[in-house]
Amino acid sequence: MKVLSEINMGFAALLLIFVFLAGPTMAILGDFFGGLAAYAREIVPLSNPVGREDTGFLHGWTTFYWAWWISWSPFVGMFIARVSRGRTVREFITCVLLIPSLVCVFWMATFGGTAITQVVEGAQDSGVFQNVIGAYRPEISLFAMLRELPLASITSLLGVILVVIFFVTSSDSGSLVIDTITAGGKVDAPVIQRIFWCIFEGAVAAVLLIGAAGTAGLDSLQAMVISTGLLFTMVLLVMCWAIFKGLKSEHR
Repeated sequence: MKVLSEINMGFAALLLIFVFLAGPTMAILGDFFGGLAAYAREIVPLSNPVGREDTGFLHGWTTFYWAWWISWSPFVGMFIARVSRGRTVREFITCVLLIPSLVCVFWMATFGGTAITQVVEGAQDSGVFQNVIGAYRPEISLFAMLRELPLASITSLLGVILVVIFFVTSSDSGSLVIDTITAGGKVDAPVIQRIFWCIFEGAVAAVLLIGAAGTAGLDSLQAMVISTGLLFTMVLLVMCWAIFKGLKSEHR
């Protein structure tokens, strides 16, 4: 799985560099630095739920993604803890928090900025406008954007491969953590037990997405994520206090 993840990251880097060079490069750079400045400027007011008028955005985006990230924290936290053993706090903050965050911002600026530029410059003639905004099919937004760039068939195929492998590696990481927890902390649990958790995760997701008509399945999945995230928030608060106490007691 490590080899598969490294290959996937290499493909992702190639696709990112291609879109950056083939797309509106200067506009992407402007979106990147402008996005960082806007994030630093708006993070406090957008994190405050009091006195907000944009309740739709608050509940549909801010609250939902808070809960989404929190619900993923047990899996990601244990996985990162295993691969970060022996690292210093400075190395951990740099390699796990700062660098990935900057890469994510650059990724969003590259793909999102390219799509927005296509809509602004091409208006209703752009594939992004026709397929994503007009017909409201956000699931094909990546491919609609890539269609406006050179080598569209190759990059679209690469995009499909990336999506599949990202899902596989994410599911495998989650199954590894669940397997470790249910095995009492053992890292060499039986393979069949890990396979069971992989199948169980897929079955739960399939039931939530396919079991209800229309968007109700996705709504139920989102509701479940928010519910679990809210409960685990209490645990995270205690863990934050424990980390603070632990670091405070450490000698410099």
